[in-house]
Amino acid sequence: PVGWFEIYVQDMERAKVFYQDTFRLKLQPLTSPDGLDIELWAFPMEMNLPGSSGAIVRMPGKDSGGGGTIVYFSCADCAVEAARIVPSGGQIQRDKFPIGHYGFIALAVDTEGNMIGLHSMQ
Repeated sequence: PVGWFEIYVQDMERAKVFYQDTFRLKLQPLTSPDGLDIELWAFPMEMNLPGSSGAIVRMPGKDSGGGGTIVYFSCADCAVEAARIVPSGGQIQRDKFPIGHYGFIALAVDTEGNMIGLHSMQ
């Protein structure tokens, strides 16, 4: 099970707009650990509920882009969030498609070149 994720970005303001507009949520700033030049903005989380949260992170020396890992965001209907990808500055990699009894997914690329997934049961 995933306990935390980080999506690395190069342009924090652009990435914040993309994720906040796509998922209709407000990212919260996190305090950078002392001595580290890291900027973190966290997705909303409830510590006592199942699921994982994480943050978009700007860290010198860590590039964004396709690195072999895809974070899937849970949605009621992934087509809704997928429809917000392009207006938010991203690209659709693959529109919503069925994955059998596991529901549906859509694949997108954010403004920083990271591939993300959208998952829903409908």
